[in-house]
Amino acid sequence: MKIAHLVPTLHPNGPEIGLVDLAGAAGDAGLELVVVALATTSDTTYVSPLRRLGVPVVELGLARWDPRSVARTAAQLRAHGAQLVHTHLPPADVVGASAAVRNRIPAVSTRHRIENMPADRGDRLKRTARILARQRFMARTIAISQVQLEWYRGLTGTGRNLVVVPNGVADPGVPDPATRRSRRIALDVADHEVLVVSSAPMRRGEGHELLLDAVEALPDKLPLAVALAGDGPLRPWLESRVDRNADLSGRVRFVHRHQDPAGLLAAADLLVHTAASGAAPTALLRAMAAGVPVVATRVGGIPEIVPPTAGVLVPLRAPALVDALVGLTEDHERRARMAAAARARFLAEYDAAGWARRLRAVYDDVLAGRAGRA
Repeated sequence: MKIAHLVPTLHPNGPEIGLVDLAGAAGDAGLELVVVALATTSDTTYVSPLRRLGVPVVELGLARWDPRSVARTAAQLRAHGAQLVHTHLPPADVVGASAAVRNRIPAVSTRHRIENMPADRGDRLKRTARILARQRFMARTIAISQVQLEWYRGLTGTGRNLVVVPNGVADPGVPDPATRRSRRIALDVADHEVLVVSSAPMRRGEGHELLLDAVEALPDKLPLAVALAGDGPLRPWLESRVDRNADLSGRVRFVHRHQDPAGLLAAADLLVHTAASGAAPTALLRAMAAGVPVVATRVGGIPEIVPPTAGVLVPLRAPALVDALVGLTEDHERRARMAAAARARFLAEYDAAGWARRLRAVYDDVLAGRAGRA
């Protein structure tokens, strides 16, 4: 089955859609992928791995809402023989639905966020227009968590053509001790220290301020170090805050912008995720795949992903985060139990192979329904 995934961009600073993980598992599910990006990126973090997996990647080099987008996308769908187009994020939803209609093939769309209410009447009208277009032109809308499905059903007033398909990630395997030690040495983390990793993009809403507030309040002798990965507009501000504060600069290191997340998790004892919202953050799935327990805010779809056996969920308050970090740092046996439970949870629910099979079932259902109407 030939599926075209349409995205606004493959730049890594965008929301992580997981197409590389999916591509690695697609063949076993009988899926052949092509990825079409409306814009072109100079950062090949996602482009190169897709091509190494044999996935055709087409970057159209178009600006946002370029009037040529539909025609050029439709042409690529025809050229690659796509039987269905799967869109991600609003600009791609609009273009993909129109291109699918032009080519007489179905379209499905994944929602990747739980969004706040629009600020003004104009934004509300735009949202309503997008909802109506989605209901009219999308054969299925895919939610990535149950809480996101309920949010969207409340927004639209209907659950018609709305399904839940949790994302998955590739299985990296549990790192061997030698790899773990070398990665920790590179980060200047001692054997007795607990390494806490945050891989969230450095932008508003991801909770880096909350995390630094908590780290600043930790007991002085607590053997805990923090590695902040990723990039974004807040990185200079975060670096400046850490540099100016001795309590922070002694614990926090900033990882290179292009550090491989799997390599960082190989060194980690805990993953911390302090975002104010989230439908189903992929960072949590990657941590559990690596057997790393999670400390995260109790928001959005996170409680669906992280059971109490695999991590600790906290409210959006620094004291609660401090208590969780202290408790897990001081209890090695509890961390070990959580690590095993996190890995088992990943294997049971979030492996990329299962994700590909679940998507294949949705595509089969859509195409069978279309054939029945023909």
